[in-house]
Amino acid sequence: MQLVQLRKHLSPTFAMPFRHRAVGGKVLVTGTEGNFALLSPEEFEAFARGAVEEGTPLYARLAERNFVRAEFDERRMVERLRARKRFLSWGPNLHIVVVTLRCNETCVYCHASRADMGATHTDMTREVADRTVDQIFATTSPDVTIEFQGGEPLVAFDGIKHIVERAREKNKAAGKRLEFTMVSNLSLMDDEKLAWLVENKVQICTSVDGPAHLHDQQRKLVGGSAHAQATRWIRRVNEAYAAMGLDPTLYHVEALLTTTRDALPRWKEIVDTYVELGCRALFLRPVDPFGFADKTAPRVEYPRREYLDFYRSAVDYMVQLNRGGTEILERFAAIFLTKILGGEDPNFLDVRSPCGAAIGQVAYNYDGKIFTCDEGRMLHEMGDDTFLVGEVAAAAEGEGSAEGAVRARYREIMGHETVRAMAIASNLDAQPDCVNCTYQPYCGVCPVHNHKTQGSIFGRMRESSLCAVHKGIQDYLFERIGSGDAGVLQVFQRWTTVRDRTHFLQTCAT
Repeated sequence: MQLVQLRKHLSPTFAMPFRHRAVGGKVLVTGTEGNFALLSPEEFEAFARGAVEEGTPLYARLAERNFVRAEFDERRMVERLRARKRFLSWGPNLHIVVVTLRCNETCVYCHASRADMGATHTDMTREVADRTVDQIFATTSPDVTIEFQGGEPLVAFDGIKHIVERAREKNKAAGKRLEFTMVSNLSLMDDEKLAWLVENKVQICTSVDGPAHLHDQQRKLVGGSAHAQATRWIRRVNEAYAAMGLDPTLYHVEALLTTTRDALPRWKEIVDTYVELGCRALFLRPVDPFGFADKTAPRVEYPRREYLDFYRSAVDYMVQLNRGGTEILERFAAIFLTKILGGEDPNFLDVRSPCGAAIGQVAYNYDGKIFTCDEGRMLHEMGDDTFLVGEVAAAAEGEGSAEGAVRARYREIMGHETVRAMAIASNLDAQPDCVNCTYQPYCGVCPVHNHKTQGSIFGRMRESSLCAVHKGIQDYLFERIGSGDAGVLQVFQRWTTVRDRTHFLQTCAT
């Protein structure tokens, strides 16, 4: 029976509220708390009509997943929903600090709108850095990650050192779980910088766009090979971790890929490049419409159906490698699978409901301006201040102590009308196109992306390229889950494992 015809015969008493979608020859059914079942068309018809007999294997399977009204376990549903939304119990934990816009590389898709190396006015001053750290420690979150970005943050290495030292000093009283990470192209790395970063437990992340010819075509380094520099220092950092006795499966450089049009046919080369470098994870990110990518779109962009073909080929190959003993995972898949198979939200801020804008992350520009997120800061560099919510310079002004002023300013930022609007716009329970979507329990939207591409923070998901990517990835994952291949499921289960990386935690007061 066709799904449209079946709506006339739905039982109002048998099933708990559910959403459904045809996936890979089966019907995927999801519940409010994120439980799912993959049913044959015949099983789905019996389920929807309320014609599943008690005592049958199908009845037991549906009841165990909380789909049968007569067997509904309210306590289990509450516990699962609480686990999925635990990130709402505290304030922003990720704090992105742009220490400079200067960069020595020119990338065809640069989202940060980098500045030339002579633009020293885009370096964060010591005063702004101090006030930024003060603002960060006003958060109510017990966990704080300070992420250094640019431009190229190694251009302003002294600024990084100062912020690390000041944050550690602040944390003696705050006692938070403090971490530092740096996103760098690594071309300005040297032995002295590396020694300091490793000694001070600063995690290092870089970009590798695949094999050398592709990477160097997209990321220009005057007088040299950007790929050679990045891969050289990836190996050096990993060697330094190994020399400290750290498990290389847990402690290694994280590398990201920006998928351009030229990358699409090279999925195998890209995966092989990461494997050869010893990278255990690969993030197959599509191009975002920010920064230089807005102008170079005719060269780097592509229809998202082509990206999804690329994604399926690459992840199929990664699964095959894992089954042969080579460990490598795809980040998008790991994020969604943790929600689908693990029943928990890994708190990846771009794919959660509501999104992480301000309530999960905050971005601090070199000049002290505060944004809801890094994407909001990127739009500012393009001339759009929609997501500007304050300045750290203002945080130290006003009556009373500076600390009191910072606390007051923190409340103003968290309660800012833009922050509240973004929380509403990214709450999938209130999104017209999302509320009835089968993938609603696992997904998330980006109001900044909506604003940039569709002129509204709410957007129209059925026309959104980001929605197309999220749906396409989840379609693929459920097709593989529904295939019944135990080896695939074992690989997917491993990708949901939370790996201990406590070495990067800074010592703090007890």
